[in-house]
Amino acid sequence: MMPQLQVADSLLAGTSKAAARTVDYFLRTQHQPGYWMGELTADTTLEADYILLQLWLHPPVNGVWDPPTRPRINRAAASILARQLPDGGFNIYPQGPADLNATIKAYFSLKLAGVAYDDPHLTSARERILALGGIQSANSYVKVNLSLFDLYPREDCPSIPPEIMLLGRFIYQMSSWTRAIVIPLSIVHSMNPKRPVPEGFNLKELFLAGGHPEFPRSRESFTWRNVFLRIDRMLKLLENHGSKAVRRHAIHKAEQWILERSRYTDGLGAIYPPMMYVIMALDLLGYAPDHPDRVEAQKQFDGLMVEDGRRFFFQPCFSVVWDSGIAAYALGESPEPPENALRKCADWLLTKEVRRKGDWSVKRPKTQPSGWYFEFANEFYPDIDDTAQVLLGLSRSHASRPAEQQACERRAIQWLLDMQSKDGGWAAFDVDNNWRPLSFVPFADHNAMLDPTCPDITGRVLEALCAYGLDQSHPAVRRGIEYLVRTQEEDGSWYGRWGVDYVYGTFLALRGLQAAGVSDREAYIQRALEWVRAIQNFDGGWGESCESYNQGTYVAAPSTPSQTAWAVLALLAGGDTTSTSLLDGMDYLVRTQKSDGTWDEQLATGTGFPQVFYLCYHLYRNSFPLLALNTFLRTKDPGLRTKEPGLRIKSGSRGQD
Repeated sequence: MMPQLQVADSLLAGTSKAAARTVDYFLRTQHQPGYWMGELTADTTLEADYILLQLWLHPPVNGVWDPPTRPRINRAAASILARQLPDGGFNIYPQGPADLNATIKAYFSLKLAGVAYDDPHLTSARERILALGGIQSANSYVKVNLSLFDLYPREDCPSIPPEIMLLGRFIYQMSSWTRAIVIPLSIVHSMNPKRPVPEGFNLKELFLAGGHPEFPRSRESFTWRNVFLRIDRMLKLLENHGSKAVRRHAIHKAEQWILERSRYTDGLGAIYPPMMYVIMALDLLGYAPDHPDRVEAQKQFDGLMVEDGRRFFFQPCFSVVWDSGIAAYALGESPEPPENALRKCADWLLTKEVRRKGDWSVKRPKTQPSGWYFEFANEFYPDIDDTAQVLLGLSRSHASRPAEQQACERRAIQWLLDMQSKDGGWAAFDVDNNWRPLSFVPFADHNAMLDPTCPDITGRVLEALCAYGLDQSHPAVRRGIEYLVRTQEEDGSWYGRWGVDYVYGTFLALRGLQAAGVSDREAYIQRALEWVRAIQNFDGGWGESCESYNQGTYVAAPSTPSQTAWAVLALLAGGDTTSTSLLDGMDYLVRTQKSDGTWDEQLATGTGFPQVFYLCYHLYRNSFPLLALNTFLRTKDPGLRTKEPGLRIKSGSRGQD
């Protein structure tokens, strides 16, 4: 065995070479305008919904379905089949178990695409669906989608009334993504289209004998769930006996809301589900296929398609601003940052700052617009997490126009301060979006009706604010620290809403606390470090399963580069610079790096909707390890210094309470 000093020297040299290789990779892959973007992939439900949309757009003629998009439908079906599990089901994250909703969607689309009833793929999928509770146990969005084609009883689907548009600010109590989905879907659902299916096509074989399609009531006499179920029954009566004029007015308001928010953006919300429902809604509202709004909606939806001759799949959205902010920060932490590449990225990011008010301004009407969104264009929906990450990237970059950069940074910091919620934390898109009763609305079973504050975003915001000179003397920083202390789990970890899961939340909470100047001698910091070290895998890395969200606690998984990087960054943020766990984690990253400076990662480490929808960010596997490598190098060599931000915010300035 080599002496400890030699081992450390060897690891330091290996880390330096590994970081240099990854920097070279990012320099090779930067797009000409200055951004970085990795692919963003999910599960088979996107391809299945694409086939459903083709049935909507190209209905059968005389009972025969022969759509002009048949070649793409076949490719979508092949893409779905390639991901079928041995037990016949389809999962919602790699190496995960069969999921009922994903399997029903896959079954419907494969059968529609022409896979025979007695084909082994369809037979095994059907058996898996029945074993998981049958179609009656599916979530509300599956049922509503099928009811549009009269394949599931409409009376047993939740009502989605467009009249919610007439309830003042009610729609802004929903999360931004739910709002963007529900409003176009309310038009589609309310018009009860009953679109045709091919002759003889049905899903009767998926109904479990003895099951009942109604939503189950709570056994307690008064619960919010029972209240909303009673409201749902009333709404169903109003559908047949309510005012037609009121409904027409509500539909018109929903239509105008959609059209307004389809401007200055790449589709409503710039995410897949609302973009699909907008196409359906415009179709029902009489917009011809060649109408400019309909053409634009279809163009933006089709733009999410990846079809390169070898693969066919849909991305749920584009992660370009997000990927660029993380990459810029990781590169900016290098011993010798690539100034030209960072300048190009900073210049591009400045063009993406939001300069018009969006939905967030309903609760913050006096706040000046700023911030960044996730995608190429999504002006109505800047998000707090992206804004914090972009600010971190800009804090390590010099744009071509320094005065413009500083003005932009100042606006964005004030926007972040104003977007702090009452509990001291930060959410994703809105302030105080936490009215719990909405989680019991019948169509809220996608587990994302609300956008409450979370430790992962709060930690990142604290890190961003403190990168520009704020500290514990600022009330927003103090409240953020108190929030993180209050939300720590009993085992020492923090929940991660937007990344899998407790490893992600803990890494960001510790980074935020470190940036805010919290002593690493605090008992809760040491408790977090003990937790991180305790869950390390035998290979030196870290991994966590999406199953953690189901269990409400950490569930181990094989090591991944991104989660190993998060754990290493957590240890470093907590003041651990010498432990065997840290050195083994660094060794894992160096040892598993490929010769081109990248890493392989098969598992999903990103979260869309916990328990419902997960994401594989294909740049995470490279950007976060680079940040970990560079942070470790700076820790081991205090002589390395990164660029100090040109803008320093006075600690006494206040945000909105």
